[in-house]
Amino acid sequence: MRLSIDLGGTNLRIALVDNGVCLNKKSVPCKATEDAEVVIAQLAQLIQEMMLPEVDGIGIGVPSIVDSTRGIIYNVANIPSWKEVHLKEILEKEFNVAVAINNDCNCFTLGVSLYGEGRNYADLVGITLGTGVGAGIMVDRHLYCGRYAGAGEIGLLPYLDSDFEHYCSSPFFSRHHTTGAELADRAIKGEPEAIALWDEFGHHLGQLMKAVLVTYSPQAIILGGGIATAFPLFEEAMRKAMSDFPYTHIVNKVKVLPSLLQEANLLGASALLK
Repeated sequence: MRLSIDLGGTNLRIALVDNGVCLNKKSVPCKATEDAEVVIAQLAQLIQEMMLPEVDGIGIGVPSIVDSTRGIIYNVANIPSWKEVHLKEILEKEFNVAVAINNDCNCFTLGVSLYGEGRNYADLVGITLGTGVGAGIMVDRHLYCGRYAGAGEIGLLPYLDSDFEHYCSSPFFSRHHTTGAELADRAIKGEPEAIALWDEFGHHLGQLMKAVLVTYSPQAIILGGGIATAFPLFEEAMRKAMSDFPYTHIVNKVKVLPSLLQEANLLGASALLK
């Protein structure tokens, strides 16, 4: 049995994971604006409350780059005080169990690969669409992280006047003075302007899909994050934008689909421990 943690700037989420099932989940607001020691203490307290004798390890996903071998976290998004935190060392000393840490999008990708829509694909890319664009890469059923778990950060690739993240995540909706959830409600009700904006979003996402194809050529691209729940609203425009990809055999074979797996990040974090 493992303890699995999804550490975000808004919430700290934790669950006991046993045989690919999340048990006894808990979420608390993260004290993200406090000093580093305060956030570490909050995390340790949360672990203490959930710890059982059967727990033999702790897996953690974080929105940052990570030295996954030494378990050092650098520059966590939305937790300004976490510039360099030796979290593996701290928690192993405190709880006397193995600790593994990786980027949260890598955890999502590992989760869907083992327990979700990616189970039938050896080579896949997982993409999370939310506050930003995150990605993880599976090569021959192994998570490829690169140095500091930074491989696959395709959202930061230059695109138009900015980067893909600016056009394929929350900033796209913010520029139009709305949110993904609000725009989805309006589109479902048949509002033409909302439908047109989802088509525009799908076009941009299709360009991102082509960047994934030319760099990784995976069997499947699995979409997660809050925006992915609106997949039917942008799928057609996305696929149309992908249609001019020069290698037709690749674009015609790749599967692009949203993940319906609940708690993919937590399940993937638990699987970091061998």
